[in-house]
This record gives sequence, C-alpha cells and structure tokens, in this order.
Amino acid sequence: MHSPPTCVALRSPTLPPATHTNCYLLGRRALTLVDPATARENQRALLAEAVAARGLPVERVLLTHHHGDHTGAAAWASERYGVPIVAHPRTRALLAGQLAVHEVLDEGDVLDAGGEAWRVLHTPGHASGHICLFDGRQLIAGDMVAGTGTVVLDPPEGELGAYLESLDRLRELGPRRLLPAHGPAIEEAVELLEHYIRHRHQRSDQILAALTAAGGGQPAELVPHVYPELHPAARPIAARQILCHLRWLAGRGAVSKRGVTWTLAEGA
Repeated sequence: MHSPPTCVALRSPTLPPATHTNCYLLGRRALTLVDPATARENQRALLAEAVAARGLPVERVLLTHHHGDHTGAAAWASERYGVPIVAHPRTRALLAGQLAVHEVLDEGDVLDAGGEAWRVLHTPGHASGHICLFDGRQLIAGDMVAGTGTVVLDPPEGELGAYLESLDRLRELGPRRLLPAHGPAIEEAVELLEHYIRHRHQRSDQILAALTAAGGGQPAELVPHVYPELHPAARPIAARQILCHLRWLAGRGAVSKRGVTWTLAEGA
C-alpha cells in the first residue's frame, strides 16, 4: 500500500455543490499529476507550489477523463514541466483538436508512478473514456463518486448501464479508501459504492412512478415529480439525469418513446 497522495483542491468550472477539483500528486520518486483542473492563474500557482513542496520531478500529467473541470491546466502543466499528457484512448479521441494526449493507458495496464504501482481500470458510465487507479487499497476515483453531492450522467456520453456495471466492479474490488475528484476522501468506500448503486435504482423507480402518475411525459415535465424541491436553475441538469434513466429503462423494456413523449411500455 502506498502513502496517501498529496491532494490539491483547485477551484474549477465544475457543477454545484462542488466548487473545486482535486488534483492528486502520486509518486515517491517522481510525480504524476492527476486531473490538473483549472484555468485560473492563482490556482495554477497553488498547484506549482504544491509540486515544489514535494521536491520531486514531474513525470506525467494523467487525466481520468475529458471533461473541462479535469483538464483545465493539463496543457499548462505539460508545458511547464516538459512532460506528456496520458489518458484513455477514448479520452484522447474526445479531446482531439482541443488538447493533445501524448500517451494512452487502458484496462489492464499498470502505471509506475514514481515507484508506486497503480492498476488502471477502465470505468465508463460517467464518461466513455473514464479511468480509475487502484493500488489494492486506495482508489483514485475521478468522477465515479463524489465526496460532495452525486455524479451527473449526461447522455449520450453518460450511460447508466455502463455506470452501474463500473460501480459494481469497483465495489467487488473492495477498496478501503476512495479519493474522488470532488470533495473529501471517503473512508467507508464499499458502503458508499453500494449507496450509489441503490440510489440509481431508487431514482429509476421514482421515474417509473412519475410516468405512471402523469400518464407519460418528456424529461423536463417529469422533473417536478422526481425532484420536487430542486432549485429552478438546476432543472435542466435534472432533466438530463431523467433522460439517462429513461434510456436505460427503455433498454430493459420498461418504458418506450413515441415522438418526444415517454410512457410505460405496454405490459410493463
């Protein structure tokens, strides 16, 4: 087991309730910077100070996935330290024309991060190129879970079936500690992963109940039934969550879509 990585919380353009993205500094002989997140100069200065305090060379920048609240300082860090950016092949494809990914990591690879071995796990669902890193005890979780709030699934990139499969796989690994991209570290790792799985199934049940009560509807029309206390500004994001669940439910034969309206499937 390795020592806990250095965590530098950087203010980033993420979604509330989160306000920062955690950049993790891995390694005992050289540093891997995981998800340098920010375009703000003062926040980049904080990251540079944290790197200098470790007194080790930087050997790479690693991205868990392609979203902008994880990549904002990637090119800056790559240039500042003269190191490659590495990510999953799908993430490289999604960032083509925006950000150069120089090397790729995929399922089954073992990352040597400054003398520490981290197993690479391809965990799609939140993003198709999402990866986690596991050292046998600690899991660098990216956006699979959050220490604050929950995780947004925005279709078509966000896909509930893949997300549930990835959560189940992480649970089966039995991590002792989760290091998320947003919020504090989570010591009750398996318990949280189980909670996330239950939560998604409960949300699907709520959506089915809302469809039953309304006799059908579009995702935006279902938001008040599923998220009755939600601030109006957050309703568009909630509608995307509902759409993600509806697509999964359709794949299971529970709902169907006619035009723009979703209804319970006949016989469901």
